[in-house]
This record gives sequence, C-alpha cells and structure tokens, in this order.
Amino acid sequence: MDEKKKAAIAAGTGAAVGVGTSATIGGMGLTAAGTAIGIGAAPVAAAGAVVGLAGYGIYKAFGGGSKKKK
Repeated sequence: MDEKKKAAIAAGTGAAVGVGTSATIGGMGLTAAGTAIGIGAAPVAAAGAVVGLAGYGIYKAFGGGSKKKK
C-alpha cells in the first residue's frame, strides 16, 4: 500500500473516532472571558483527523514501513 493511502486511512480513522466521541459525549461548549460558543461534531472530527495523522507521523518517524522492495 502506498504512503498516501496509509495517511488517508489514518486521517479517516481519526475523523471517525472524533465523530464517535462527539456523538458519545454530546454537545460541548467552550467558555472564555464571559462568552461561550458551542462545539459541534465537525471540529471534533477535524481534531481527530489531526490526531490520526500525528499517529501516522510517529509511526513513520520510528521506521514504520521503511523496508525497501527489491
């Protein structure tokens, strides 16, 4: 499997986990300096995709999939 597919799978998995987390926890909010905003599923899914790509980056940094084909 080429590296772009692996990265896409990592991002997709992270986004799916983010959506699942958002659905499980429910509505979230962020308060600061007397104001509050609601956080829906999309930002949590985006954060999950970032975490998935970070995991893929760590995998690659420690030599994951570095075997060369002959």
